[in-house]
Amino acid sequence: MGNCVKNNPLRTRADVERAAIQLIEPLIPLLSEGKARLNLGDTGAVYPPDIAEMEAFARPLWAIVPMLAGNCEGVEPIWAVWKQGIINGVDPKHPEYWGEVEDYDQRLVEMAVFGMGMALAPEKFFFSLPEEAQRNLHAWLDQINRHDIPKNNWTFFRVLVNMGFMVCGLPYDKARMDKDFAMIEEHYEGDGWYFDYFNQREYYTLWAFHYYGLVYAKVMGARDPERSAEYVKRGKLIAPDFACWFDSSCEALPYGRSLTYRFAQGAFYAAQALAEAECESMPYGVMKHLLLGNMRQWFSKPIFTRDGVLTIGYHYPNLLMAEGYNAPGSPYWAMKAFAVLALPDDHPFWQAEETPHRTPELSCQKHMRMLVARSADGSHVMAYPAGNRAHEHSHDEAKYEKLVYSTRFGFSVCKAQKLLKDGAYDNMLALSEDGDTYHPRYGCEEYEITESSVISVWKPFAGVTVKTTVTPMGEWHIREHEIVTDRTLYAAEGGFAIARGRNGEVETMEAADCTAVVAPWGVSGVRNLSGYTGGTVVMPEPNTNLMEPRTLIPTLTAKLEPGRHVLRSAVLGTVTGGRGLLEHPPTEVK
Repeated sequence: MGNCVKNNPLRTRADVERAAIQLIEPLIPLLSEGKARLNLGDTGAVYPPDIAEMEAFARPLWAIVPMLAGNCEGVEPIWAVWKQGIINGVDPKHPEYWGEVEDYDQRLVEMAVFGMGMALAPEKFFFSLPEEAQRNLHAWLDQINRHDIPKNNWTFFRVLVNMGFMVCGLPYDKARMDKDFAMIEEHYEGDGWYFDYFNQREYYTLWAFHYYGLVYAKVMGARDPERSAEYVKRGKLIAPDFACWFDSSCEALPYGRSLTYRFAQGAFYAAQALAEAECESMPYGVMKHLLLGNMRQWFSKPIFTRDGVLTIGYHYPNLLMAEGYNAPGSPYWAMKAFAVLALPDDHPFWQAEETPHRTPELSCQKHMRMLVARSADGSHVMAYPAGNRAHEHSHDEAKYEKLVYSTRFGFSVCKAQKLLKDGAYDNMLALSEDGDTYHPRYGCEEYEITESSVISVWKPFAGVTVKTTVTPMGEWHIREHEIVTDRTLYAAEGGFAIARGRNGEVETMEAADCTAVVAPWGVSGVRNLSGYTGGTVVMPEPNTNLMEPRTLIPTLTAKLEPGRHVLRSAVLGTVTGGRGLLEHPPTEVK
């Protein structure tokens, strides 16, 4: 079975419906006897296996619900199975009952899609249940109104549940909703941008805050017109900024946490279409291109088990990059991309021709705290961040604080801080006191995002201060580090991690003036402009990079005595420029 969607062209509504069904059908034999739990593997998460199995059951509903709302005929056999699972899962007398929840419980997350089902397809999703099951579902979901949740995007889960109650004519907690709406407003910065928990900025702005707000607007436009219109307005504001994160092939920028949700990257545009939020800067043809083009990219990758189940990982199965809340069923959050199946075949979204998105070569996204650059041919998108930090997730320094992120080269996470090969320090300046244990940028004391450069001040050790300025210049960028240190340091300046290949197809260059890897599939190089004394090509531990399991990282090195030092380099990553581009680096900031 394996990748059952690989040959799906994803051009028509029927194709997309078939893809959703192709993704769900392999799960059916893995359901429990009562159909209320789904065991997709034995890896662990921060919550226990019975909750992980409930999560795995719930997440395909993000596709099943819109298929029900859109009267997709192919969903009926699948819905019959999931419907039985819901009946049993909310029955306190049934052995597979989903149980009483606690504060901050993962099951509170999974309740959101049930609220969406009750609101978007009330007759098929809710009123088709036996009356006892309706009462049980309301009682089980209503627990969310009696428990604490994090003050972040989770707040929208409770909004969706109460929205579902409202649409179905059931008691709901208006006071809670009002407080939740107020909390959501505290996370809105303007210009369409939200931040998440602990001031984080990543995809959760798009596949959480905006997605749920646009679903709310779709359902509640008549009941709550002012708020619904505001959510639509915010979606229109952010849509062109977010389009900058996709390259010409619709590969999206790997950045931040929860990247195992994969094709959820385009789900914002599915929700935007659902909410009828077309605008001049984002017509339906562009929405369609970004959503379906991104899904096509994902469906070409080895992201499935041999029996057709989505794996934890990014471009390939990879537990190393995962967060503690990634259970075997977690990747099915990606099913949110199928929200457009609620729209009928004659809707303008489905009738529109896919239109390539056009974005500027350099976009200053100050709310996101990054510059987003793209190559002249659009084949490569690079993001240059500073000031983002997420202190509670694994590999935060790799997921948020690299000097540059790339749609073509991905990024790497470390296996250990010992040695450069364990640290896999691509696109980082890593500093060490002993030449053995390295520290990259983690937490900025100060930062500034200008229209042309990203500046940050960070302190890897007490008594050591680094001021870093990064300036994009096409597929090159110039890095300058002003380092003041009270001790001897070893410095390693990593470039883009590039695939090793299989049979010696790569050429490596290791010198103090330039270290590089030249391959048929791309070039990664770092040129010494001043301050470095050596160069090496690091062969990191396998499976450290999100896109390629075996990589090489060109790296410049230096030994710094106590005092002030300035290190300058020009860094290149390209899949189209070839070796010739490596021979012509920029030497000065324009």
